[in-house]
Amino acid sequence: MAWFTLYLLNLLWAMAGTSTHAQSSCSVPPAQKALVKGLQVLMESSVTHSAYPNPSVLIAMNLAGAYNLEAQKLLTYKLMASDTADLTIGQLALTIMALTSSCRDTGNKVSILQRQMEDWAPSSPNAEASSFYGPSLAVLALCQKNPEATLPIAARFAKTLLANSSPFNIDTGAMATLALTCMYNKIPVGSEAGYRTLFRQVLKDTVENISMRIKDSGIIGDVYSTGLAMQALSVTPEQPNKEWNCEKTMDTILKEIKQGKFHNPMSIAQILPSLEGRTYLDVPHVSCSPDHEVQPTLPNFPSPVPTSAANITVIYTINNQLRGVELLFNVTINVSVKSGSVLLVVLEEAQRKNPMFKFETTMTSWGLVISSINNIAENVNHKTYWQFLSGKTPLNEGVADYIPFNHEHITANFTQY
Repeated sequence: MAWFTLYLLNLLWAMAGTSTHAQSSCSVPPAQKALVKGLQVLMESSVTHSAYPNPSVLIAMNLAGAYNLEAQKLLTYKLMASDTADLTIGQLALTIMALTSSCRDTGNKVSILQRQMEDWAPSSPNAEASSFYGPSLAVLALCQKNPEATLPIAARFAKTLLANSSPFNIDTGAMATLALTCMYNKIPVGSEAGYRTLFRQVLKDTVENISMRIKDSGIIGDVYSTGLAMQALSVTPEQPNKEWNCEKTMDTILKEIKQGKFHNPMSIAQILPSLEGRTYLDVPHVSCSPDHEVQPTLPNFPSPVPTSAANITVIYTINNQLRGVELLFNVTINVSVKSGSVLLVVLEEAQRKNPMFKFETTMTSWGLVISSINNIAENVNHKTYWQFLSGKTPLNEGVADYIPFNHEHITANFTQY
């Protein structure tokens, strides 16, 4: 009977791997449901013909159940038609997850992402924690499409996380937890037990680090990182030593929403799945209704920017006057871009005109953040980073790839916090 017992254990393990039920979850009280609906409607209103197609918004819409079906279709078609050649690993992974949650064929995107992850390696033994965010998304997206082929990629990624000693980052830790929980749940029967041991060890470390950032109010890290952290803590097979009070977190988040803390599409996309009791592990299990391939028209959301949008001239300055940094400069360039372009377009045009304006980005939960300009990179240990300003007003901490841009003068200052 030993063989039969082993068979049952393997069968139960395989069945457990398909479950997406949260281990520790809480729900929005009925009286607060309207608050969540208003938040979702606000997020969906950002989907326009001229807006940058944001896969995180589509994932959130699909997990929550879209109100504006035309906006949902428009965003889906824009992502299906988008060119993946210039996407980062994280952007490509999000696009795959967005199309998966829309029950759409991802084409060759999965094989491209798999090849990229097979070649991936951190930039240094102690790479910034945020640089693991995109690869975490990639492991999660690949796990949802083909866990068996992803197993060696995920194992190498997990070992790299264990070896890294950079300061912990809540968003990265939460996404790594979701990715490795997916892999842990889908380890093929008969695979080496070492995979399970490895994933449990990394999950134990990341979840413990997340729990150490839980404040008395229930907020985890900060109000914007809490959404991903809630997802991670609700599904992980490794529970932290510090117990998480999900109800307290939910209550505080709802109070923050009332105060208007969640106002841009990305911040809403981050919190909405948790408010609906869903996580990114639910992406492959979304039920899709047929749309008969009707092209969306979005009559309720006309484009704020005409098709033939006029060009604007942006005066773009990069400035570094910090002592201790070798290259000091203050340089200005004029660039011409379409009105309503995103900040990323301004930077790309400046780089095209003058190599001194070369920049690099890091994938984060908010989108692409500018991490390096003119070969000078942010440094968590030195508390230095690039801050973008319009006059004296900060521009979304360098998030570059989705906020429409109409400023006439921007400055990138290398600064300390």
